[in-house]
Amino acid sequence: MKEIKKVLMHKEKKYYWNKGDFHSNEGYIKEEDIKNGIVKTNIGKEFFISDAKFIDKIEKIKRGPQAIMKKDIGIIITNTGIGKDSVVAEAGSGSGKLTAFLAKICKKVYSYERRGHVLKLAKENIKFLGFNNVVFKNEDIKNIKEKNLDAIILDLSNPWDYINECHKALKSGGHLVIYVPTITQVNDFVKENKLFHVSEIIELLKRPWFVEGKKVRPNSRMIGHTAFLVFCRK
Repeated sequence: MKEIKKVLMHKEKKYYWNKGDFHSNEGYIKEEDIKNGIVKTNIGKEFFISDAKFIDKIEKIKRGPQAIMKKDIGIIITNTGIGKDSVVAEAGSGSGKLTAFLAKICKKVYSYERRGHVLKLAKENIKFLGFNNVVFKNEDIKNIKEKNLDAIILDLSNPWDYINECHKALKSGGHLVIYVPTITQVNDFVKENKLFHVSEIIELLKRPWFVEGKKVRPNSRMIGHTAFLVFCRK
C-alpha cells in the first residue's frame, strides 16, 4: 500500500494523493500547487486539500472479509466506554478495521483470528496504519489466556460458544459485545447466555442527506441493516 500524504475533496468526491501531478474529471493540479487549502484545477474547479489523517488512511486499507462499519464501531466504543487505559480483545480480525479503531484509543488490543490468510491481511493493514499496540493471535478465542480485560468484541457466527471463556477473561463490569447479521443468532445467544447481563440489543441505520441550495432532502440511498449488536456486562 502506498503512503497517503494529502486528501483532495470536490463536492462529495474524495481523492488520495502521494506525489506527482493530480488528474481527475474536474481537471488537473500541478504537484507544486498541491497545498493545504482551496486550490483550483486548470479548468477552475475548486478542491479542498488537507493532510491525510487516520480516518482517511483507513479507507485505503486492503479489503478482505466484510468489515464492521463505522456507524457500528462508533456505538461499540461509546457504549463500552473504552479509552486510553483499556485493554481489549476481539475475534475475528477480519480486515483489521475494528482493530485499528480499537488500537487508536486503547492501551492494548488482542486480536484473535483462526484463518491464516485473513490474519496476514489484518497485520498488513495495521502495519500500514502505524499501530504497535496490537497483539495478533492465530487461534480460536476459546484459548484466550488474557484476564481482567475491559471489553471483548465477538464478530463470529456462533458467539454463544464463547460465553464461558469471555466471562473468565473480563474484569468485573467488563463488556462483551456480540456482532451478528441475523436476529436468529441474537436469539440463540440470549437463550444460551446464563452469565452476562444483556443491557441492550440494537441495530443502527444511517440515512445521509443532500443539501444544495433549495434542494434539501434525504439521499435516495441509505445504509440500512448491517448487523445486530448485543451489549452485555459481567
